[in-house]
Amino acid sequence: MMIRNKIFLMTTTLCVVTPSITAVAAPSEKYRPATQKHPVDQAHSQKNKISSAKSSSSHVPPARHKDTGPMMAGEAETINVTTGTHSTNRKARQSTSPVTVVSAATLARSGQMNLADALTRTYASINVVAMGADSAALTSSIQMRGLGPNEVLVLVDGKRRHNTANIVADSGPQFGSTGADINSIPANMIDHIEVLEDGAAAMYGSDAIAGVVNIITKKRDHGVSMSAQTGANAYNGDGWQYQLNADGGLKWGNNGFLHLSGQMYHTDHMTVGAKDHRLLGYWPEGASTNGYYTGSVKVPLDSNKILGRPEETRENFGMDWGKDIVDDRLQFYGNLTYMHRHGEAYENYRIPSSAPSMYPWGYSPLETNEENDYAVTMGLKGNRLFGDWDWDASSTYGADGTKIGNKNTVNTGMLASTCSTNPSSAYYSTDGCGWSPTSTRAETYRMAQWTNNLDFRHRFNIAHTVPMTLAIGGEHRLETYQIIAGNPNSYELGGTQGYAGLGPQSAGNWHRDIFAAYIDGDFHPLKNWDLDFAGRFEHYTDVGNTQTGKISTRYDATKWLAFRATISTGFRAPTLAEQHYSAMNVGPTSASGMLAASSAAARALGASKLKPEQSVSESGGIVIEPIKGFHIEADVYQINLRDRIVGGGTVNGQAAVNAIEAMGYTLAGPALSDPSQDSAYYLTNGASTRTQGLDIKADYAFHMERYGTLNLSMALDLNRTRLHHNGLDSNGNEVLNAQNIGYITTAYPRSKIILNAFYTVDKWDINIRQTRYGETTNMLEYQDWTNGALTCPADGQALRYSNTCFAQFKNSPRWLTDLEVGYRFNKNFHLAVGANNIFNVRPRRIPHVNQAYGSQVYDQFSLQVPITGGYYYGRLNVTF
Repeated sequence: MMIRNKIFLMTTTLCVVTPSITAVAAPSEKYRPATQKHPVDQAHSQKNKISSAKSSSSHVPPARHKDTGPMMAGEAETINVTTGTHSTNRKARQSTSPVTVVSAATLARSGQMNLADALTRTYASINVVAMGADSAALTSSIQMRGLGPNEVLVLVDGKRRHNTANIVADSGPQFGSTGADINSIPANMIDHIEVLEDGAAAMYGSDAIAGVVNIITKKRDHGVSMSAQTGANAYNGDGWQYQLNADGGLKWGNNGFLHLSGQMYHTDHMTVGAKDHRLLGYWPEGASTNGYYTGSVKVPLDSNKILGRPEETRENFGMDWGKDIVDDRLQFYGNLTYMHRHGEAYENYRIPSSAPSMYPWGYSPLETNEENDYAVTMGLKGNRLFGDWDWDASSTYGADGTKIGNKNTVNTGMLASTCSTNPSSAYYSTDGCGWSPTSTRAETYRMAQWTNNLDFRHRFNIAHTVPMTLAIGGEHRLETYQIIAGNPNSYELGGTQGYAGLGPQSAGNWHRDIFAAYIDGDFHPLKNWDLDFAGRFEHYTDVGNTQTGKISTRYDATKWLAFRATISTGFRAPTLAEQHYSAMNVGPTSASGMLAASSAAARALGASKLKPEQSVSESGGIVIEPIKGFHIEADVYQINLRDRIVGGGTVNGQAAVNAIEAMGYTLAGPALSDPSQDSAYYLTNGASTRTQGLDIKADYAFHMERYGTLNLSMALDLNRTRLHHNGLDSNGNEVLNAQNIGYITTAYPRSKIILNAFYTVDKWDINIRQTRYGETTNMLEYQDWTNGALTCPADGQALRYSNTCFAQFKNSPRWLTDLEVGYRFNKNFHLAVGANNIFNVRPRRIPHVNQAYGSQVYDQFSLQVPITGGYYYGRLNVTF
């Protein structure tokens, strides 16, 4: 199987006016029943509605300065959270389920311009893979609590965010995922992020198994904020990047606001510079030299640039608005985002003998991405129009369109002597023979989602004694997925080198409707006891019905001690892409085919129709404040996931060739010279897993008068996933091999600790962060430098490229150190310089026998430290 590794760091400078430290839940306030006289909606109280947003966001208090300094620990308590609850005026530290608030200032101090990487750097339970493979390099997806991107639900202002159209089509921890691309949202549009660490399918529906990430946008009617950041990978001397941001608020009459955000970003290629086995001129005894170069052309040994970060240029735009229509009882609100992205990622280097007539010195194909992502939400919400009920009616439409292409490439089949212009030939070329395009369109995807919600909420006292919030609502969602075949020269005769296109047999249009209804009751049987029940029913026109439920409780034993617990069921419906996507990838000497689960080719290998994943989650925690301002919370959790959709049914050799050809593709040239390198695979409900973990968070602020303020925080995530059941295909074979088991169990860090110190004094601010990533373990394939005489004891077949025997590889724990120093010239200008991974810590290098062509020097599928090494940057913030 060809392994193509790269990551697309869609980086995002985070400019902020209103800062705060990361807030963690603590019982600093006892519950106080909400007044029945003036109901409020989820985001605004009667005293802080849209029309009064004159000095702050509706979600955050006014900033003390126009800077990126911290709020005091007590001030963080003023943030009302809306995630995981239908109650109002609920603080993160009062939440029944664990909710953490990550401010834009905290993200900015991460030094990352990529929002996904910024969350990874600042949040212990969130991680990303070291490198994305193939087109997955062009989309960054987060993983949470050891589960995959598809098990994390992303919301924007409480509304479901659409997924990316760009599926991860290569084996690995993210195989088959089309998670929401949070980097498509302008970072300077973000006020803060609320992270719910609990199963919440009963509230939000499919995907909310590992947790929920709710991005809250800015809603200010005044002020202008601008920033510029630039930097590079200092130890490599490449990967230069820059970003420009601007956002500002305007008044909309006397009772409304309009907030605009714009962003422009560019990054150059960053490459590790590994030496390619095929170019060395020497190799160990018994190595496979298939495709090695022995000619006279002088080729640099580091010509293979596949291991690194692609080039990207991105433009983002965002807009938020809100306006009172009938006094404070009816409000019109909404937001929209738009992103255009162009990306280019290196594929494996092709040696000079690959296409000497066109590339006498060899060539490095580039996979390109031309993407347009957009979403718009419009809604009306009000209170006291239907008795004492609050209500919210909204419609959200979002879509992601991605055109995948190839450049600096060639279709070697069109140059071969077997190429034919006879339509009846198996080697027919639509565009003729004896030549080849050097750039082409490989395929086009489009994923769209139209969601309509109607929600009602009413607060009252049962028997004039027990306060209760009752929420009911319904949802309709239309999802569509489209694949458009590439140009014929991209897929015919084995396809273009680097990335073969999709043929008409893989193209199509699919859609489904989802109907849902929920009910949620939040009770306070006692003054300090909160009890929440929720239930949800959903109907999918393609996979049937599902019901989920949740029970949560919290008891504040004292002013400084609280206990909380949740048990819930959840589900995740297979996406349209998981059900219908198929593709063929071509390497220098290999081919791999992903078969659609519903296809005849997949069924021949034992595949069956996909069904929803089912989960049962339990969590329990304690929240304490031993001294004023010192907040600690600890939560244990367990997630049992049944019918998990995983990559399985992997076959090598002639069986894989037969399956690929059954999809309608013709293999030619090097891909047929050694069938043992060819593979085919598909998605299936092939596993049941149990994830167990512990989250601990703490923070404290030292106020030292004229010597400044020191904010300390600690976050720890312990996580372990085990396989409880390995499914069987229709042929009686186990679905998962040892490598696939490792992807879903041990590729995620066993632990992660983030220690952060933020010190401000006079005009200076200093942030130091120490992050420890625990061990990861993956099972690696034996590659070209493996002695061909060695066999796999399990089946007696060759060890090289074996699909049964693997090498266990452990990425030992790593500490990363980040430092940022800032200086405020005046109330308008702030300058910061910093270094991420200041000591250039890299992952452990893997043995040569497990490196594909010698270029894969790191484990691309580990969710541990990034491969990019040290990054140095400078950032200027300007606010008015």
